[in-house]
Amino acid sequence: MLGQSNNQIIIIMNDNIIYGRHPVVDAIKAGQQFDKVMLQEGIRGEFEKMLRSTCREYNIQLQVVPKTRLNRFVKGNHQGIIGFTSLIEYQHIENVLPLIFENSETPLILILDGITDVRNFGAIARTAEVAGVHAIVIPQKGAALINADAIKTSAGALAKIPICREKSLFNVIDFLHNSGVEVFVSSLESTDLIFNVDFKNPMALVIGSEDNGVHPKIMKIADKQFIIPQIGTTDSLNVSVATGMMLYEVMRQRIG
Repeated sequence: MLGQSNNQIIIIMNDNIIYGRHPVVDAIKAGQQFDKVMLQEGIRGEFEKMLRSTCREYNIQLQVVPKTRLNRFVKGNHQGIIGFTSLIEYQHIENVLPLIFENSETPLILILDGITDVRNFGAIARTAEVAGVHAIVIPQKGAALINADAIKTSAGALAKIPICREKSLFNVIDFLHNSGVEVFVSSLESTDLIFNVDFKNPMALVIGSEDNGVHPKIMKIADKQFIIPQIGTTDSLNVSVATGMMLYEVMRQRIG
């Protein structure tokens, strides 16, 4: 799509990229949701200060990157700034959770801590939708970009499950605790088998990245840790496969 803003060209490529100083800022202030904004290294002055302030105000992730990275996405004059618009509408867990209770359903929330691979993210969302997950929570920073690949891998699930993008997963867990929702984490250090854990009450399941796992602070404030037993000697399961195993144990207990 091609348009004009303050004599600056605005171009959206593949439905989710906007570039140019005025176009990006104007789109943010007009209410367009963004996954993130990239700013070229070395840009200083009033524009940089204004952009940082605007991104903070609208809760948008701002990344400072080399010009070569921007050039991968835009061949024209990007003016040192590219915005990636959201392909979905993000929500907030504070608004979603009360609706689950109002519908007389037992909440099942999935919290993704550090899942950055878009295909893993899409695969997790696909299984989550099938398993009856009510909402997926992701951090504002350090989460997979919900792009066309993620949506395709999810087989449309990302359009069906509320995706809550939050500033702090720690604050999310505090809110869940105060709302009567238990938080569970898989841990290789635990001796409690997943099959012996009660998942029938309102709950959230935290999934960590394959590289770093769940944040240590989240491990400490979780209500319960468990382990997925294994007989073979492979180091670990793929994160989307492990998530599927956990969610199906939850579903087995709830409908069994």
